[in-house]
Amino acid sequence: MDDDIREGPYAFSALLGMEMADWRQDYARFELPLADKLMNRHGNPHGGVYASLLDTIMGYAGCWTGDRNRRQMCLTLNLNVQFISRPKGKMLIGEGFRTGGGKSTFFAEGVLKDETGEVVAKGTGVFRYRRGA
Repeated sequence: MDDDIREGPYAFSALLGMEMADWRQDYARFELPLADKLMNRHGNPHGGVYASLLDTIMGYAGCWTGDRNRRQMCLTLNLNVQFISRPKGKMLIGEGFRTGGGKSTFFAEGVLKDETGEVVAKGTGVFRYRRGA
């Protein structure tokens, strides 16, 4: 990934510990090391962690411009999360894919795995581009 394009974390993603690993046209990948602060009372990652990571990777997947000085932003209109499994490893890896859309909205899918390949969650979303942002 070109470091000239890489964005630093926004405040909430930094709080969780998300790190951008790759970003290009119609695709984004973030990694999130699992930490005690992310776990629920059962010792598994809280469902909100999965939802937040899916929302982030899908949103970024649709907002690539390739130009550091021309940022595209979006708002989430709909987010669906399917909780599939628990991680076996110590890192969540999220990949988001823009699957379609037009000038004002786009559609995306995302998948969360751990470093062992265990699929822990999948998601879909509908996003609206912000004008002038």
